[in-house]
Amino acid sequence: MAPSAAEPQPAVPYGTPESPRIAVRGEAHLEVDPEIARIGITVSARGTDRREALTDLTHRNATALDLIKSYGDAVERVETGAFSISPELTKHGRGERIRAYHGRVHLTAELTDFTALGELTTRLADLDLTRVDGPWWTLRPDSPSHRRARQQAVHEAVQRAREYAEALGTTLAALVELADIGAENAQPYPAAPGRAMRSMAHGAGAADEAAPLDLEPQRQHVYAQVNARFTMAPPELSA
Repeated sequence: MAPSAAEPQPAVPYGTPESPRIAVRGEAHLEVDPEIARIGITVSARGTDRREALTDLTHRNATALDLIKSYGDAVERVETGAFSISPELTKHGRGERIRAYHGRVHLTAELTDFTALGELTTRLADLDLTRVDGPWWTLRPDSPSHRRARQQAVHEAVQRAREYAEALGTTLAALVELADIGAENAQPYPAAPGRAMRSMAHGAGAADEAAPLDLEPQRQHVYAQVNARFTMAPPELSA
């Protein structure tokens, strides 16, 4: 019977006297400007008749969308979320009598031009029965800041390993392993709420428009961590 091929052996987690290993962690923390601002818009309508409430809601939703889209390239994305229209029952009396109908539409807008952000949020908040929440500041998923943080974490791991080797009077020989243990923790919307604005204004004319809000972008924190293992030349410990 032919001998079976030798099974591969798992990697030795520790070094040997001839090839000592160093295990280090590299970390990086960057503070950068945001790239995107998100705002949430809730358009509401109320009426004693269902059709009337729905018509008003449709009109106010169209007005808000037209205003958002009028800012062109400053608005990178606009999306419609939840829609609802529900009856409000009377609290007293027999039977189920409807007192009014309430309608709501939720919108989300993403802006990359922060100069237009303050003006747009103010104008939206000045619309009838319109609530504005935000802004929530964030980075793009493919932002160069994430790459910079990861690269800095790797460089820091190499530098730390070199310092350990130098302390032993030797040098690094080779990289054995580099493990990404959490390259980033940018907070998604809406985990980190920014400043919130709310408006229930009624019928503000163009001549009475409120002054644009002065919104300062919130700095973003980008983190990266790596674990790295190196081999080094055997140190002379007898000295």
